[in-house]
Amino acid sequence: MDGSVNILGETIYALSSGAGAAGVAVVRVSGPQVDSILELLGVSTLPVPRYAALHNILNPKTSEILDQALVIRFPGPGSFTGEDVAELHIHGGEAVLTAVLAALRDTGLARMAGNGEFTRRAFENGKLDLTAAEAIGDLVASRTDEQRKLALRQYDGGLADLYEGWRSELIALLGYAEAEIDFSDEDLPDALHHLVVDKIVAIKQRVIDHSNTALLGEQIRTGFPISILGAPNAGKSSLMNLLARRDVAIVSEVAGTTRDVIEVQMNLGGYAVTISDTAGIRDSDDEIEAEGVRRAEQLAQHSALKIVVIDAAEPVLPDRVRRVIDTDTLVVVNKSDLGPVPVWVGDIFDTQEVPTLSAKTGDGLEEFVSIISGLVRIKLAAYEGPVPTRQRHRESLQECVDALKRAEAAVLPELAAEDVRLAVRALGRITGRVDIDEVLDTVFRDFCIGK
Repeated sequence: MDGSVNILGETIYALSSGAGAAGVAVVRVSGPQVDSILELLGVSTLPVPRYAALHNILNPKTSEILDQALVIRFPGPGSFTGEDVAELHIHGGEAVLTAVLAALRDTGLARMAGNGEFTRRAFENGKLDLTAAEAIGDLVASRTDEQRKLALRQYDGGLADLYEGWRSELIALLGYAEAEIDFSDEDLPDALHHLVVDKIVAIKQRVIDHSNTALLGEQIRTGFPISILGAPNAGKSSLMNLLARRDVAIVSEVAGTTRDVIEVQMNLGGYAVTISDTAGIRDSDDEIEAEGVRRAEQLAQHSALKIVVIDAAEPVLPDRVRRVIDTDTLVVVNKSDLGPVPVWVGDIFDTQEVPTLSAKTGDGLEEFVSIISGLVRIKLAAYEGPVPTRQRHRESLQECVDALKRAEAAVLPELAAEDVRLAVRALGRITGRVDIDEVLDTVFRDFCIGK
């Protein structure tokens, strides 16, 4: 990136605040024609940069007053996008917004922005690195406090600083590798070769340790996966509805009514979680139910936390249910309103650690939610530093590790140097320094218009 303005030279506009009626709506305009557009909208005296001024906004064709707005100018390059930017703080009614957007179109000097185009221009003009640009989308989409914190750490440069630090170390390391190549005819000390290899090994391990937190970052950003499992009629769907505080799953006394996986996203203790209700685990001759059971057992293998619901009225825990229980499982005894905890539970679990509740009455739910929240918090709060949040981060980090492994084992210094260069490129691809054209559309595809 060279800090140049958008090569097309187009001016764009869009609603930058939330959709729907509101007291104030913010319309953002960015590009070389900003000042000319303001003049066509009736702002004859351009406001002092970064100071709000009250102006009538006029229809550029009829000079009809559309609204009174606070107008703020941000001349480039000292703006969010790096271009000339203006914000119109108008009244947030639908008719006002429609009229103002139509007036911007009628100037003939601008077009409606595409998804994420303001942030993309900020990246292309050197105002943001690619990880910070992604963080803006995550901040806008955040639903929980932890998602907000993760996105803000990334926006503040936590990831970029980490990757650029490793990249700088590797670039410096290339100097040693090049020395081995340029002076191969001379007797260079063995210590130089060992220094290069030792540094490669050290950086590789740091990248590996960081890569191992990728799942953590993605779980915070997209939702911590929890599955509800158990035998038919144990009360899984009732518990799901209770946690979601609405009827999302069919509850029936007829066994086997849940045939597919039902997912609900919710905020649990400040973390986004995705809870899945599954088919009751049992042997079945019904082809559809058997498929539902297979999907339930498959989901259990990929869930970060499994909740196994036990029916307090059942005399025994089925073997097929018992097989899904492991160290990532929370067992809960449901239907406490029907009687005490079954005696056999004590033979399998420490009864002091098995919570009880009644999905029918809600008794014990608050304590149970507190236990789940605590488990999620422990799992997701294990790493406080910057963490990868996307698959493309993980893939580039793996490319970096693979290249460093080859460099570590290389017999010839030329091969080692080439693999170190590939590792440098892999890290640079994450922040957007190299080879980014193919990932830009993917990064900005899910942004909303106006960001």
